Amino acid sequence: MTGEIFRDPWGIPHLRADGAHELARLQGRVTARDRAWQIEVERHRAQGTSAAFLGAEALPWDRFARRVRLADTARRCFTALEREDPESAAWVRAYVAGVNDVLASDGTVRAPEFARAGLSPGRWEPWTPLAVWLGTHILFAGFPAKLWREHVTTRLGAGAVGLFAADGPGTSGSNGWLVAGERTVTGHAVIAGDPHRFIEDPGVYQQIRLSCPEFDVVGLAVPGVPGIAHFGHTGTVAWAITNAMADYQDLYRERLRRTGAGVEALGPDGTWRRAARHTETIEVAGEDPVEIEVVETDRGPVVIGGPEGLDDGVTDPGGPPLAVALRYPPRVTADLGFGALLPLLRARRVADVDRAADRWAEPVNVLVAADTDGDTLHRVAGRVPVRAEANRTRLVPAWDPEYAWRGWHEPPRDGLTDGIAVMANQRGPAAPLGVEFAPPHRARRIATLLGRRPRWSAADMAAIHTDTHLASAAPLLEHLAALGTEDLTGPAATLRDRLLRWDRHMDADSADAAAFAAVRTALVRRLAAHPALATAATPPPYPEVFRPWLALLPRVGYALEHLLTAEDLFGIDRPAAVRAALEEVAAEPPAGTWGDTHRLAPWRALPPSGTPHDEPRLSGDHDCVLCTSPVPGLTDLAARGPAARYVWDLARREDSRWVVPHGASGVPGSPHHRDQQPLWLAGDLAPVLTDWAQLTKETDV
Repeated sequence: MTGEIFRDPWGIPHLRADGAHELARLQGRVTARDRAWQIEVERHRAQGTSAAFLGAEALPWDRFARRVRLADTARRCFTALEREDPESAAWVRAYVAGVNDVLASDGTVRAPEFARAGLSPGRWEPWTPLAVWLGTHILFAGFPAKLWREHVTTRLGAGAVGLFAADGPGTSGSNGWLVAGERTVTGHAVIAGDPHRFIEDPGVYQQIRLSCPEFDVVGLAVPGVPGIAHFGHTGTVAWAITNAMADYQDLYRERLRRTGAGVEALGPDGTWRRAARHTETIEVAGEDPVEIEVVETDRGPVVIGGPEGLDDGVTDPGGPPLAVALRYPPRVTADLGFGALLPLLRARRVADVDRAADRWAEPVNVLVAADTDGDTLHRVAGRVPVRAEANRTRLVPAWDPEYAWRGWHEPPRDGLTDGIAVMANQRGPAAPLGVEFAPPHRARRIATLLGRRPRWSAADMAAIHTDTHLASAAPLLEHLAALGTEDLTGPAATLRDRLLRWDRHMDADSADAAAFAAVRTALVRRLAAHPALATAATPPPYPEVFRPWLALLPRVGYALEHLLTAEDLFGIDRPAAVRAALEEVAAEPPAGTWGDTHRLAPWRALPPSGTPHDEPRLSGDHDCVLCTSPVPGLTDLAARGPAARYVWDLARREDSRWVVPHGASGVPGSPHHRDQQPLWLAGDLAPVLTDWAQLTKETDV
């Protein structure tokens, strides 16, 4: 036997091979079969070549990918991996060979998007999986939030920064929790959770099983990347992660000048040093090619501006032209943490996961793990530089030595409380490493729910996944309660009383939840339009890829709690704004329920062909455990939400459960393209099958 592909009833691939490298090649093959279009889009995005077939809408990303040196960084990291960990490098090569086996074979690429885009599959290089990983996570730490802080400081003053502190619209989070054996019905631990990312079609996670004589692991893989990095169960140990919300990328304000030989940058030693510089051409479907200049200083690639400033010539008041360089760990260390992936697959105990996590680099995560011996782990994994406090909050001058990096933080560790660990992007063990964290509501709610019974089973966890209580509704409801009925019209008073009786659950079939969301939207729009805040509505002319972090309306929507509870809000009459929002909605109340407007809005590289179908109605909201995120004030549609759900049972792996928003196949028309969506919508989970006799053999390879 060289390799075998089996499928369960949901089309999830279960792979079996003679060794780890043969298995990696088989994983590459099955990924290219199931997700060819998806992984080719990601390859092009990582290389900055997606506009060549997606058109001008993809150009801002391609500019950024080229300027930030994604592909070149991946090459550097793979070269270092070959030198320092040749076994892992050979394993990655085997995966790439499997991808190329399929992409190069006519008739095996079933995805119809290739023909629609006029695109032929290309060839993957050994470093391509690293580029895909880096492209997926380069904005994960949300470094553009530093641009927002500078913008809001300039427009509203330094005191306004804290008012907008919240999980920003460009970040991604997750829920995860570990229940130790002392708190379960089996006496063995259970780990459960759901990563929150932009919901894509095909999905960002691939359910898979990888089995060879060395290991047998089920988990959620990232298409285009070998192994199982984030969520896995080896039979004797299981692990899961959430985004630590750490700050590990810095923006340096650079002083650049052109010389006859190229470009120079002023360094922290007071001397001008040669910067790397070259030009690249981006092909754009239907339009003329675009030439860009790529500049890199000793701090890192210049991602904003250049020697002449921004594209429109904007300069700092009284200062030189603006250029901003990004310094990020993989570019500095030539390490993406791929040396952790094989050790994770080989892990048998918590100590093995812990050692593998020591090799983790990017992104920085909070990790929990448990094994069948009863050991548990709760720690941060990843690389965060030691540097001045100012680096973490704003742009800093590249020519000042105070802001240089000075080594790496030791990743913090934490324990369990009453047999439970909860991670939901809140201020937990990663607090010393970050600046802004998610509001505490999800973490507190999960802990509260887990505290309601002494013992839990794997089957019980779906009820936590799907909890819709919205604790962040409290400040707005308190403002409504404070309104005097004499100041309200009859319909507004009736609506207020109705909302005060509401159970605060954002259920799809709830008319009260729809009414609350409508009042929230009206209030957010009024606050954002108020002259005191509207001065921040026009963002700086930075590259378009950073716009989500600089848009005022989403910032007001996500920070509404802070804005309603601050001692003062620039003199804004908040009771009057709340009253006006209530009257506006009462005059024209929503006719339906929350699910009528709160629908899934998945991202697709190409819009679907044929007659579009209605996307499903959703329960949940941004601060619910069921985190299906609208953008309050802008839209009720949810582009972000649970990109998967999992329950790992350490008593019996076959009692574990999982589900994804769509299905195992990325091919439209496949029976497994959307067959898990009914489960995902209902909060149900599919069983993790581990008995080979219950699987259907697809092929030998």
